[in-house]
Amino acid sequence: MKKSILITLFLILILVANISLASYDTVTMTVVEEPVCTIEIGNNSSFEKKLVEKNLNNKEVTLQLQVTNEETSLQPTGEIMLVIDNSKSMEDIVEGTMTREDLVIESAKTLVNTILDGNEHLKVGIVSFSTNEDVSKEGTIEDANLVSNLSSNSESLISAISNIQYTGPRTDLEAGLSLASQYFTEEDNNKYVIVLTDGVPNVALDYDKNYYSDDVINKTKAQLQALDTAGYNVITMLTGISAADGIPATRPDDKTYGDIIKEIFGTEETPTVGKFYYVQDSEIEQTITNTIYNNLLPIEQVLKDIVVTDYFPQEIIDNFEFAYVSEPNIGTISADVDSESNSITWTISELRPGETATVQYTLSLKKDFDSSIVGKILDTNEKVDISYTNFDGEPVKDTSDVTPKLKLTEPPVKLPAAGTPIMIALFVIVVGAIVYSFVKFNIINKNMKH
Repeated sequence: MKKSILITLFLILILVANISLASYDTVTMTVVEEPVCTIEIGNNSSFEKKLVEKNLNNKEVTLQLQVTNEETSLQPTGEIMLVIDNSKSMEDIVEGTMTREDLVIESAKTLVNTILDGNEHLKVGIVSFSTNEDVSKEGTIEDANLVSNLSSNSESLISAISNIQYTGPRTDLEAGLSLASQYFTEEDNNKYVIVLTDGVPNVALDYDKNYYSDDVINKTKAQLQALDTAGYNVITMLTGISAADGIPATRPDDKTYGDIIKEIFGTEETPTVGKFYYVQDSEIEQTITNTIYNNLLPIEQVLKDIVVTDYFPQEIIDNFEFAYVSEPNIGTISADVDSESNSITWTISELRPGETATVQYTLSLKKDFDSSIVGKILDTNEKVDISYTNFDGEPVKDTSDVTPKLKLTEPPVKLPAAGTPIMIALFVIVVGAIVYSFVKFNIINKNMKH
């Protein structure tokens, strides 16, 4: 009988020990692991997902998604030949006491200084053109002069530009283009021809001795097209044309200066080759130092069409509240977790060098969480997928399942202190069990005596 009483007491103690205390108020949340999920993009850029804040008292963690473009812009490389008009008309006064030469030359100096600043992978050469002072040499390569061979030394180039002489009476652009093309190297690199002129071409190589003739027009245009076909990037600025509707005296028809310009160079919207800027004298500085410079600007390494999809395990969806800390600083993101895929999607149309896109969200334990997750290691995220267009315009996809991990823990079981309602209830149960066993023992004992 004593043995029966002891067994009863033992079972009661087991029952007490196994009473679950796993409630929202008593369960403890810890971060078991907090690795940083990193996906490399290019050489220096990356996607990163990490846990950035732990408010464990409130059973809440904050995660951050971040895309960073840390690429440096690519500087222009290769060779540039500046082909500068040195006809006498460049000495015309166009602004106060400033001549067209002043505006073009000072702007060309600024351009050279800017594009060569800190750039060891670019060389600049200079050719001037007009027509030879010796009329017998008009229409020959001697209508152009090499002012400077290709160099990366901005000081020597600026000095060479400053020493250009403006003596030629007419404009043989074909000679300038032909001479410039002879000084490019055979290296497989970028090659640019930048033409700065203030006159309508009226002479060409081996032309028919008629100024502004169709022969001049066709030969000059053909030389531009030949450079373009050879892979040269041609940029032309034409200024100083005050009477575009005038007709050259040597023309046998009514073809105007404006018509000749259009036949040779095209228009700004549809140029014959490359880029063509037909500007007023007041626009020279802006065109050379800004517009043309922008065509030579370092190539920005822009990430495009970025899509980040973050997936959550079902246990996180069922037991945690999801909320954004704030809207992403760049791009747009799903308002809520998609119920079919258990994911959020963040879209960024483009991310420029030096830009960082960030978004944060919280996961907070629900009050009515399922106690079966207590004691389990919980992945905050299932995986993250990222797709984007790289710097070469190619689509790229990548994925990672690296994620922070959480754990919910029950508090250790402690017997209640004496005098507490639970302790009194347990005392009553134990005493009742003992009394019941004692009474039953006496009844059985009496029956046995009879």
